Amino acid sequence: MTTSTSYQKRSKDDLARRVAQDIHDGAYVNLGIGQPTLVANHIPAGREVILQSENGILGMGPAPAAGSEDYDLINAGKQPVTLLPGGAYFHHADSFAMMRGGHLDICVLGAFQVSATGDLANWSTGEPGAIPAVGGAMDLAIGAKQTWVMMDLLTKQGASKVVAACTYPLTGVACVKRIYTDLCTLACTPAGVQVIDMVDGLTHAELERLVGLPLLAAA
Repeated sequence: MTTSTSYQKRSKDDLARRVAQDIHDGAYVNLGIGQPTLVANHIPAGREVILQSENGILGMGPAPAAGSEDYDLINAGKQPVTLLPGGAYFHHADSFAMMRGGHLDICVLGAFQVSATGDLANWSTGEPGAIPAVGGAMDLAIGAKQTWVMMDLLTKQGASKVVAACTYPLTGVACVKRIYTDLCTLACTPAGVQVIDMVDGLTHAELERLVGLPLLAAA
């Protein structure tokens, strides 16, 4: 969808492809519920990425073709998945031991807010009817060697989801390393939030205005 200015947002698949581009060969990766699951469909050809699901799967492949779904083989979001050769499924207690034990290189999670210092809020907005518990996101956010967030930069009301300090209940403190959005890719660094890239046509000044925080220029 074209905005009122000269830039165009990344589609959900474009965003998933952008995240997949940065996952290194041989990485063990957990994809969170929602948008992050799309990353499985965009792993570059020839790159071995071992996908884990918290309900007890290792070696997930892309989503199954329409009509070939097996609803006994699902991810943590109850979506049917495929299993690559050599893949396995096991008790979720063993899966959580893997998550908590630092055996995942990367987890990719959705978020309601990410602070400039890398705090993550992704399980509740505190409003009535919100989900009642954090689930496995807390274990993933702290247990993975790198936590990446994948989300729209702005809420439907136009407010930035990248904030000076989170106002929603926290999932993890200072855990987010990268933020992949429909308008830009950002890094949480000790010096502040740094721009890695932006969509074509978006300027640094305009991005700062949208986020409402000072942003370090791309290296």
